[in-house]
Amino acid sequence: MLPSPRIVMLGTKDFALPTFEHLCETGHGVVALVTQPDRPQGRKQLLIPSRIKEAALARQVRVEQPEDVNSPDSLELIRSLEPDLLVTAAYGQILSAELLSIPPMGGINLHGSILPAYRGAAPVARAIEKGETETGVTVIRMTPKIDAGGMMAFARTPIGPDETAGEVEGRLAALGAPLVAEAIAALVAGSAKILPQDKSKVTKAPKLTKEDGRIDWSHSNLQIHNLVRAMQPWPVASTRWLRADGPVRLIVHQTRPVEGEGKPGQVLEAEGDRLVVAAGSGAVRLLTVQLEGKKPCSAREFLHGHRPFGQFLGG
Repeated sequence: MLPSPRIVMLGTKDFALPTFEHLCETGHGVVALVTQPDRPQGRKQLLIPSRIKEAALARQVRVEQPEDVNSPDSLELIRSLEPDLLVTAAYGQILSAELLSIPPMGGINLHGSILPAYRGAAPVARAIEKGETETGVTVIRMTPKIDAGGMMAFARTPIGPDETAGEVEGRLAALGAPLVAEAIAALVAGSAKILPQDKSKVTKAPKLTKEDGRIDWSHSNLQIHNLVRAMQPWPVASTRWLRADGPVRLIVHQTRPVEGEGKPGQVLEAEGDRLVVAAGSGAVRLLTVQLEGKKPCSAREFLHGHRPFGQFLGG
């Protein structure tokens, strides 16, 4: 058996955790985890460590959190670790050519799409938003260009009609972890096959913003349903409920496309457990909603205290 290379893993979000744990559990030489600095979260703005950082500390793997991984100090830090290979997944920073040149074996990255489709920071969310019914993961050779390196391995999986981005991403993370190990084995053995990406088929998956979650009721019911799924767990889809006493933000967690006709954004049904809103074509049944500052609730619970029939959402 060939010896495992010294690996420095760079990852921050939960998508990276299964790869990190799989490499550790299969005897790969992970000498350090490089992850983003802890950021203030929630209303109390507490510094909460990522799950991958906690996993590394529990395994007594060295953790480093540079603000800029490409700074001179960070480059010197990486050199001091003497890595043979960098492995990245959902890290959150672009690695410079100088950084990638430090390990003799370069770097590989696990990406949450079948490249060259959906290059960028939010491949899963953007795929669901566009109504894709299939996605996957790709292990690529890293280059300074975002997600542009040659492909070493990939695996496909269907997207369920009601699956959220968070659910799909969790499945993709588990699917990709053994692929990374297989790619490392191929590199060590000198048998890796690296295929170039077809530049004519490149699509982009830009980083999500809060504005991306705003529901446009002039869109079709299926487009709105896909948006709601794509925006989970962040930034979540939302709209404004145009009440007589003033508009309030209504967060929409779960929907179902249904038949219906009316002016886009008009509440067509509001009784029992049926809260139905007209879309540009068809209608959308709201299953789980949340008034800003309140807890999420079912449509039935929401309609116990509110009577939005005939009113409008949007604006």
